[in-house]
Amino acid sequence: MIEISVVFLIIILAALIMELIDSGIGMMYGTLLTPVLILAGYDAKITVPCVLLSQAIGGFAATYHHNKYKNAEFNWKSEDLKIAAFIFGIGIVSVIVGAFIGVKIDKVYLKWYIGILCIIMGSIVLIRKKFNFSWKKIGFIGALSAFNKAISGGGYGPIVASGNIASGLKPKKAIGITDFAEAPICLAAFIAWVALKNWQIPSYDLLIPLSIGAFAGGLIGPILLSKSNSHLLIAKLVAILAIVSGVLLVGLGL
Repeated sequence: MIEISVVFLIIILAALIMELIDSGIGMMYGTLLTPVLILAGYDAKITVPCVLLSQAIGGFAATYHHNKYKNAEFNWKSEDLKIAAFIFGIGIVSVIVGAFIGVKIDKVYLKWYIGILCIIMGSIVLIRKKFNFSWKKIGFIGALSAFNKAISGGGYGPIVASGNIASGLKPKKAIGITDFAEAPICLAAFIAWVALKNWQIPSYDLLIPLSIGAFAGGLIGPILLSKSNSHLLIAKLVAILAIVSGVLLVGLGL
């Protein structure tokens, strides 16, 4: 009983830290937490849907605070809301395709694919390569990242956050928009996973502590982000974490 309680608390703490970073920087929750949990002995087919649902919970909490603390504005007439809704809408089809492939494909190849993509996107931001904003580019980023998320539970934030910054959005807005779009994408991906597995809900022993930690982290991260005045520093952190995530994923995919 004591061992179960300790593991429960460790998972809560891990999820809290990862979601705090994710909602403050725009990435890291699923990208790092998924492979770490798998390495700790949890089955990949259980880990991915648990990470997806818990991040949806954390993402909705983070969205509320991003709006409250003015990192991004999500009123009915705001450009931020339009971009987030567009990214989500484009990603729905990718979620279904990604979940279907994720149930079937070897995870080694997926980690390589997502890892290399994260390295490329992070490098573009790090060298401060800018592209003119366009809905086509944002749509492509949304579709690609949703596909990644549904397959492996990670690889969404590094691509959307860094891609939005590279497209000309300010880092705080890019991070807020990423969290807003990611939450329903995660929820849709979770539903797709359980539907493809005959509606079997994954392990509550993993799902509950992940959800508790993600919710708490989602409330704290946007507050920390709102206190930062360095857009360039945030952009560099996003870029570096994207590259680190990519390198780790490639290494863990071996």
